[in-house]
Amino acid sequence: MKITIHVMGTRGDVQPLVALGKGLKSAGNSITVATHEEFEPLVRETGLGFYQLRGLDPKKSVHEITGKAPRHFLGQSQIVQMAQMARLILNTIPEIGESCREACQGADLCIANLIPPAVPPSVCEKLGIPCMFAMLQPVDPTGEFPNMFVSARSLGKTGNYLTYRGLGLVVWEMIKSPVNRWRKQYLCLPPLKGKDFLEVFNGSMPRLYGFSPTVIPKPREWSDSAVITGYWFLDQASGWQPPEELTEFLQSGPPPVSIGFGSMVAHDNSKIAEICIEALSRARQRGIFLTGWGGLPEMDLPDSFMAVESVPHEWLFSCVSAVVHHGGAGTTAAGLRAGIPAVTVPFLADQSFWGKRIHDLGVGPKPIPRRKLTAERLSAAVTEAVTNPGLRRRAVELGMKIRTEDGVNNAVGMIHRFMKQHPGPPGNF
Repeated sequence: MKITIHVMGTRGDVQPLVALGKGLKSAGNSITVATHEEFEPLVRETGLGFYQLRGLDPKKSVHEITGKAPRHFLGQSQIVQMAQMARLILNTIPEIGESCREACQGADLCIANLIPPAVPPSVCEKLGIPCMFAMLQPVDPTGEFPNMFVSARSLGKTGNYLTYRGLGLVVWEMIKSPVNRWRKQYLCLPPLKGKDFLEVFNGSMPRLYGFSPTVIPKPREWSDSAVITGYWFLDQASGWQPPEELTEFLQSGPPPVSIGFGSMVAHDNSKIAEICIEALSRARQRGIFLTGWGGLPEMDLPDSFMAVESVPHEWLFSCVSAVVHHGGAGTTAAGLRAGIPAVTVPFLADQSFWGKRIHDLGVGPKPIPRRKLTAERLSAAVTEAVTNPGLRRRAVELGMKIRTEDGVNNAVGMIHRFMKQHPGPPGNF
């Protein structure tokens, strides 16, 4: 089969779907990953075809949300943050949509994440091919927990269930005009109706979920078309050699704490770095900064700290005592698989949900929202993460369970079965 994987977002969004693409290629399929220019090296190094999506710069978008915002913005509701992100996407729908259509020409199947909503299914409707969602966050309605883009805290069974419908309505109101203009002008398709969008948004299209059932068991309300496969890991440490400076640092003392906030950018990176240094010094821990997109300001680090731009998580996390991160889906998965405790500092979107999930599983302290981050709070959380024997034992046990799963092969099997059973384009608008 010829399969196009359409994925937008940060590296944490893209890398798992590249792992899925690698598994599909190993099973004999021809794979093209349509994503941002930023990730072309990652895609090509994995041996997959690459097609550049136009219209949205993920790094610039993240900077717009987290870097230029005043600190109090990070205390607003996830709905407000979602609206901010949607605003950056809406004006580029024609460019995104047309590059998606070009990438899907000649494909037998399109696998897409949910950014932006309605675009990949509309392209598949036009081309007459099936569309399947592949996602890292649970979005099917359930009363067991709320939609993570609305709230991290439970609102009760009915309240939780309504968050999914409510978010769908909000998203539809934001996208209906630009999506329908694009459908009419570029695809010559009739306007998309709200009820059709909500049916797909809330679960009628086949969905693969790339997280572990030990982390989020499948809710009772979910249909058979929603499948939790296990995480999709792209192991990059095979053959990777650490810089000599990093090896020397790791060997010069006890295992350090890894600190990194992935693709998050903040207007006060210097302050965040100072807080982390003071917190780990109070906790008497060494630290490794993973600078990522956020970068690290020019500053003199104490001898007990080192900064590196990028290291494969599966390699580094086997060398550290705990990890401090933003609660992104990708970093959360890597930390859980490594079997080490995590301290989360959520910035936006789904990160508060994952931070709470880590705490609820008993493998990390309570998350510290970015707006409440202080050296005192972080020091106490790090101390708990590295010294609490029960917490560390549970982290090890959960990591062992996750390492027995094979999410990529499970997903590949589901995709092949789906295509045998549904040779046409079910689930499209």
